[in-house]
Amino acid sequence: MNKQDQLKQQVAKAAIDYVVPKLKQNDVLGIGTGSTANFFIDMLDGHQDKFRAAIASSEASAERLAKINVAVLDMNDVEQLAFYVDGADESNGQLQLIKGGGAALTREKIVASIAKQFVCIADESKWVNTLGAFPLPVEVLPMAREAVARQLESLGGEPVWRKGCVTDNGGHILDVHGLQIADAIKTETEINQMVGVITNGLFALRKADVMLLGREDGVQIIYPGLGT
Repeated sequence: MNKQDQLKQQVAKAAIDYVVPKLKQNDVLGIGTGSTANFFIDMLDGHQDKFRAAIASSEASAERLAKINVAVLDMNDVEQLAFYVDGADESNGQLQLIKGGGAALTREKIVASIAKQFVCIADESKWVNTLGAFPLPVEVLPMAREAVARQLESLGGEPVWRKGCVTDNGGHILDVHGLQIADAIKTETEINQMVGVITNGLFALRKADVMLLGREDGVQIIYPGLGT
């Protein structure tokens, strides 16, 4: 296991220690998508009796949860989640995030919207001063891909179609390079208003409530704007 995976595993274990003791038996837990979330799912094995069920942000996560006998519910049947646990591709000091490297950004954003607490888990490579070094994913309707790309260029970005990637929703992904996102809320809102956009990977309107950040000297708990 490489160093980055070791940090991901470390922070996933910290998330188990942070979340599981707070769960009530009737709670529903939101689970994200990606390599760090996968470590968290695997470590839930043995804790299935601590909560009722889960909502998954992707088919891949739902399948992984089913393998450890966690019931996966349809979100339409759930009013609120106790926690949403997911990784990030980037985070700034306000815990505004870029997500969507795994192409699950729309479902991740939907699941996060009904969570009491969004717990972001990440290794230190994801921590940045200004969002945008990681290309911003934008999910679009296939027929609108080029029309949206032209609008994204007007923002100063360089959109690149993630060829061969079709989301669980049937959408295409444009990865927007070259952005320096000083006002994440403004940028998230502006892109979401483009006709043909399903959503974009900025989580600023619904940012994380707490981050568990894996560093070489251990896991740090970070709150928006307050540091560790």
